[in-house]
Amino acid sequence: MTDRDRRLSALPPATARVLAFVGVLLGGLAGGVIGYALVDVQCTGDCATATGIGLFIGAVVTAAGMAVVGVLALRAMGEWHEIRDRERAGHAP
Repeated sequence: MTDRDRRLSALPPATARVLAFVGVLLGGLAGGVIGYALVDVQCTGDCATATGIGLFIGAVVTAAGMAVVGVLALRAMGEWHEIRDRERAGHAP
C-alpha cells in the first residue's frame, strides 16, 4: 500500500501506542518501588500495611503521570503527521 492509498487517520502508529503503554507500565513499576522504599525507610516495626499503601499510591500516581505524558506525546505525533500530510498534498500548514 502506498502513501496515496493510505486512509487518513488520527491514530498514531501502533508501535508508538505500544511504547506509550509500556512507558506507563514501567513508570507505575518505578513509582511503586519508590513509594515502597520511601515508607519502608521511615517505618519501624510492623509496616506491612503502610508499605503496601506507599507502593499502591506511588504506582498509581506515577502511572497516571506517565499516561498524561504518553497521551500528549501521541497527540503531538498525530499533529506532526497531519502537518506533513498537508505539506505533501500541497496545502499550506
